[in-house]
Amino acid sequence: MYYCFIFHFSTESNIVSPESSVSEEPVFVDKVAVGKLTDGLISHYLPDLQNSKQALQELTQNQVILLDTLEQEITKFRECNSSLDINSLFTEAKYYHNKLVNIRKEMMMLHEKTTKLKKRALKLQQQRQKEALEKEQQREKELERERQLIAKPAKRT
Repeated sequence: MYYCFIFHFSTESNIVSPESSVSEEPVFVDKVAVGKLTDGLISHYLPDLQNSKQALQELTQNQVILLDTLEQEITKFRECNSSLDINSLFTEAKYYHNKLVNIRKEMMMLHEKTTKLKKRALKLQQQRQKEALEKEQQREKELERERQLIAKPAKRT
């Protein structure tokens, strides 16, 4: 079996190219020759193609590794950002804790002051009651003395 190929030979660049528009005499090529040419073409380009395939596989593997590494780094950055948020929360918690401690100290100080004021008020009240009692006793003594000083009529016997 023979195949028919039409080639156009350019005189300017010495390039052989298939041409469909030029109608020249058909060239008949033997099937065995086509097989050998095909095998030769494959044996010539196959190693380079296999090397290219291997290089592409390596590049793909490296790209997958890089993508995984990049994803891990992104995760680390997100964790860093969340830890920054946690740090700000701890800072805020410390601020409010100190504020609560100060309020507690102030409340204890106010409690001490009110206790002292209550004691002082109680002492003042007791002192006033004592003074009022002494005044009342003094008035009663004076009334008793006046009664004793008032002349009593003598009894006739």
